[in-house]
Amino acid sequence: MSVSRKKGLDYWLPKLVVSPTLVIALIFFYGFILWTTIISFTNSSFLPSYDFVGFEQYVRLFLNPRWLNAMGNLLIFGVLFIGICMIVGLLMAILLDQNIRAEGAIRTIYLYPMALSFIVTGTIWKWLLNPTVGIERFVISMGWETFVFDWIINPDMAIYTVVIAGVWQASGFVMAIFLAGLRGIDTSIIKAAQLDGANLFAVYTRIIIPSMRPVFFSAFIMLAHIAIKSFDLVIALTGGGPGNSTDVPAIFMYQFSFQRGQLGVGAASAVIMLMTVLAILVPYLYSELRTPKNG
Repeated sequence: MSVSRKKGLDYWLPKLVVSPTLVIALIFFYGFILWTTIISFTNSSFLPSYDFVGFEQYVRLFLNPRWLNAMGNLLIFGVLFIGICMIVGLLMAILLDQNIRAEGAIRTIYLYPMALSFIVTGTIWKWLLNPTVGIERFVISMGWETFVFDWIINPDMAIYTVVIAGVWQASGFVMAIFLAGLRGIDTSIIKAAQLDGANLFAVYTRIIIPSMRPVFFSAFIMLAHIAIKSFDLVIALTGGGPGNSTDVPAIFMYQFSFQRGQLGVGAASAVIMLMTVLAILVPYLYSELRTPKNG
């Protein structure tokens, strides 16, 4: 084989290997995003229609009380889910960073929930939170006969059961991210602070945690993405109920698109969800990719 032919093969072979994946991504990811956006500006019902009606579907969407309720639930779930996961994950990471015994076993226990799908997590917690067979029944059987824990059937509290299940599954994943960040910090800085008389609390709060800003940002982006797409967890745990008390935008989009024959409204809700993700993702990418100015 000639040198020029070998160079040509080395140049084209990687592109040939990657091209099928690129084509599939362009068609089935970006292509469907474009198609959904187009449908959101049409009068589509059960089947796609290309009679363009401008922003009419978006107006109908934001005049729908159920959509506003779903957005409110997403706000409650997102704030609590992200906040609690960050706190719990950080505390667990700090605990493991102390080089405790059986670290590998404890880390595995923390990470195990993330190996489960959200469908399994929702099913497990649906049983645990069931007042007739779960935690409430167990505590009553132990002698506390006035104990009540019926959040899953209480419309005012049901959204918080979704938070509990979500935190149980995702906090171990956040712990792994923070632990990697902690292990990547230069130990000489920590030793210098300790030589200056700083205690362990001051080392973490004044040196280690502030230096982990990119790690916190990455964890926030991942958790926000999980929260916005929270469909399977809610479906398995509460089904969006009682009533619409745990309805979220992903469930709204699915039901209006495929069950209620309002494809245009469902597409508009999907576009709003995409814009929400981009509103979180774009600033992150900008901060990561921008080059520092010279001088």
